[in-house]
Parts: sequence; structure tokens; C-alpha cells
Amino acid sequence: MLPMQFHTIRDLRLAGGGVLAEARIAYLTLGQLAPDGRNAVLVTHGYTSGPRMIEGGESASEGSWAGLVGPGRPIDTDRYFVVAPNMLGSSFGSTNAASLDPLSLRPYGSRFPELTVGDIVATQKHLLDALGVHHLVAVAGPSYGGFQAFQWAVDFPDFMHAIVPAVTGLRSPVARIEPLLAQLERDPNWNGGDYYDRGGVRETTTEMRIETLKGYGLEAGLAARFPDPAAREAELRRIARAWAGQFDANSLVILRKAMLRYDVASRLSRIRARVLYVLSRTDTLFPPSLAPEVMGALRTAGVAATYVALDSAFGHLASGLDAEKWAPALRSFLASLPAG
Repeated sequence: MLPMQFHTIRDLRLAGGGVLAEARIAYLTLGQLAPDGRNAVLVTHGYTSGPRMIEGGESASEGSWAGLVGPGRPIDTDRYFVVAPNMLGSSFGSTNAASLDPLSLRPYGSRFPELTVGDIVATQKHLLDALGVHHLVAVAGPSYGGFQAFQWAVDFPDFMHAIVPAVTGLRSPVARIEPLLAQLERDPNWNGGDYYDRGGVRETTTEMRIETLKGYGLEAGLAARFPDPAAREAELRRIARAWAGQFDANSLVILRKAMLRYDVASRLSRIRARVLYVLSRTDTLFPPSLAPEVMGALRTAGVAATYVALDSAFGHLASGLDAEKWAPALRSFLASLPAG
């Protein structure tokens, strides 16, 4: 297991007017940064995932990319310096609502300031600057990671050669926060998000997680190892409970609110990077019917874009679980980019 590393930003001012006195960004790296600082690939993770998506395992959640990142793989760590940061507000090492506010020495809880996807990307740029990365070969990621890739391309258009947004879109697939809050509010410990001294809400987030994983298509991914439906359900519950022990419920709210504000459709003309856009045939969250709209908008904006339709039974998890089906396209795309 790779050692988690940390970068701290002092007095981080956010787009909504909030300020974090101390923002810590957790991250993993693989490979070596070239002397000119121009061989890096930023790998961004999904809504409930984290930087260990590049290693695989259960904490990788949606879109484990262990089959795509590493020596000799499409994102070849013998060639590229891979940086995989945990989003600000997420629960795998970065500052989030469970973190102690340095001013009050209590968890932020409901007082955690509202974020945008632009804020998350800005902290990643701060991290890359600190690491000595002067230019990115690409920004690549699935789902919410694809939001970040598109956001990078419009906010820092000259900082990368390419982006690889997978199983994702130009705007949020959900329009409201209320259904999520309603689920959490049914837990007697919720207390408006200030539950840290009340025993937590793990049972509620476990049940929510089971529902989410089924929607993502994990049942199909488990079918070969667990052909018996009862055994498969038990494994889903085990995975969900392990995740709920790591992922703070407030992060669901913080990142969902940021997602609701995400919409880059009107800013595509700012993109200078080449785009490799990937959707899964069976994804219900970002269905392949999005492809004509997204590709048409990119091309109308003058963006050089290529589309890959991933023929997979694994729904929203396809970019990782069926990595071998699009690995050749990713390898070829990255190889076609300038060396530095």
C-alpha cells in the first residue's frame, strides 16, 4: 500500500466566500517527476472514492483504475509521474467536516463551508505547484473525477495537453440536495450534521451505500465470485459497511452540494486540451445517450474530442471493472500527446 502524503494550504479562500484556516490535501504519487516538471498525469477520483483508486481495493469505490495505472499500463508510471489527490471535503485524508476546526478545536460538522468543483480543482493546482509540476500531460478520472477533469480544462486551459473524463458529463445528473438530506435526517443521531458526539450515522450510510452500489452495477461485478444471490447480498453489505466506517456522511452532503453547482457546458470554448470521452453502455447515471450532446458541444466549441463507447455490463463501474476494454484506446491517446 502506498503511503499517503499531505499538503497544507493556509487561509484558503473559497468561491462562496468561506475561508478554511488550514486545508489539508491528502494524495498519492507513483513514478518520478521529470526534471522539467512536465510528465505528470493527475488522476481524479469519484464522489465516494479516494486516491487509492489507483491501487484498487474496496476503498477505490466507483471506478477503481488499478488496471490502468502502473508500470507498463496505459497510464505508465515508468513514463509518467502520477498524482492522485483526495478531494477537499472528502473523507480519505483531506480536510472535511469531521476534521477539527483549528479555531474551535471541534469538528466542523454543519459549519463546514460550501465548496465548488472549482475550489477542489484550485487546491489541486496548489498541490501541483508545490510538487514542482509545471505542466500536465493529462487529467483523467471517472464520474466526479470526470467533473474535475472538465473543470481543470476550463479553469486552467493551458496547463494540460489532454483530459480523459470517463462515465461523466458536463453538468450534474442530480438537481436537488433534499432527497439525500431526507435520508440522513431519518437517523436519530443526525442532528443537522453535528453527530460526532452522538455515535455517528453508520447504519444509515451503510444502507445508503448498498443502494448506491446496486445502482452502480456492482452486483454484476460480484456475480462471478458470488453466484448465489444471498452470498452476493452479504458481500455487498460487507463492502458497504466497510466503506461507511471510513466515509463521513457530511462528505456526501458537501460534495453533493458542490456537484449541484457544477456546469461547464457554457465554458467549453475555453478548452485547449484534447479530450478522450468515455461512456459505458449500461451506465444509468451517465447513459450513452449523453454522447451526441457532449461530443456535439465539444466540437462546436472547437475542441478536438474523441469518443469511446465502452461495451460493458458493469454500468457506472465499467471504466475500472472493464478496464481492459478501453485500455488500448487510452494507451494510444496518451501516446499521441506531446512528450512534455
